[in-house]
Amino acid sequence: MGIQNLLRVTLVFTLCVILMGAYTRLSDAGLGCPDWPGCYGMLKVPSQQHELAQVQDAFPGHEVEPNKAWLEMIHRYIAGALGLLVLLIFILCLKKLDAPKKLPTFIAILILFQAALGMWTVTMKLMPIVVMSHLIGGFTLISLLLLLYLRTKPLRIPGGDIVARKLAPLALVGIGVLILQIILGGWTSSNYAALACTSLPICEGDWYKNLQFTQAFNPFQGVHETYEFGVLDYSSRMTIHVAHRFGAILTTGILLWLAYKLFTRSQSALLRRASLVLVGLVILQVGLGISNVVLHLPLGIAVSHNAGAAMLLMTLVFINYALWRKA
Repeated sequence: MGIQNLLRVTLVFTLCVILMGAYTRLSDAGLGCPDWPGCYGMLKVPSQQHELAQVQDAFPGHEVEPNKAWLEMIHRYIAGALGLLVLLIFILCLKKLDAPKKLPTFIAILILFQAALGMWTVTMKLMPIVVMSHLIGGFTLISLLLLLYLRTKPLRIPGGDIVARKLAPLALVGIGVLILQIILGGWTSSNYAALACTSLPICEGDWYKNLQFTQAFNPFQGVHETYEFGVLDYSSRMTIHVAHRFGAILTTGILLWLAYKLFTRSQSALLRRASLVLVGLVILQVGLGISNVVLHLPLGIAVSHNAGAAMLLMTLVFINYALWRKA
């Protein structure tokens, strides 16, 4: 299998890992196994009587919840397989003379750091800053893998589309704002603030009188036995949620403006198609976000909201690469 085909497979696999991680987190299964890398000291979820007896000896007071434990272990298994795919890409790039070297090296280092964050997520009992960092690491990984794929398969845009290149700074602003919004989304999820506001368009009541930015965005929330289900008070969670909504409004405006400019100014059919994809994803993501609020965070829609964020980020990576690359 060539590097390009391997990268395609790895990109799909990475998206699956991100979605499985979101599903695990949103199912409250992040601590389904209280240790790492095994589950109650075993390679699989304990189910036999003698295994359950060992669990009681080693983890007194813990009750094995098979459904949650299996979600967590499946996430770990596929994340481990992703690590092997990244290692294979790294080796192939080193052997291939004309392949990039620095980027696959950085990706290999990132996957190791992601594994460490996965461990800390469990050992630090879902500390929000660790959970958010793990989520952002996954989005960073899929972005860099896409960038590596694009670098191994140069785009062919006739004439370099000189007019569209003038939109490169706007595209950079767009991806920067999107990254900040994804970070806000991760902070909202890791602090269990997704349902802090249940009305539209901003929040219920006199929300602006109860904003607590200092507490809401303090990455260090003290020492707690567990951070599962959150440790912040309502005002702090509401502040996080409101910030995410305002971020969504800003991000939507900038990305739709970028898409409009790309569609009207680009000579390249490839870039015009990318602008239409961007519009479609923005509309879809806004719809999913509203549905999360109106329907009280149904699991399928919440996971799809994560998928939409990943697809938006990949689209912006592609657009920025196309506009900033050398002709």
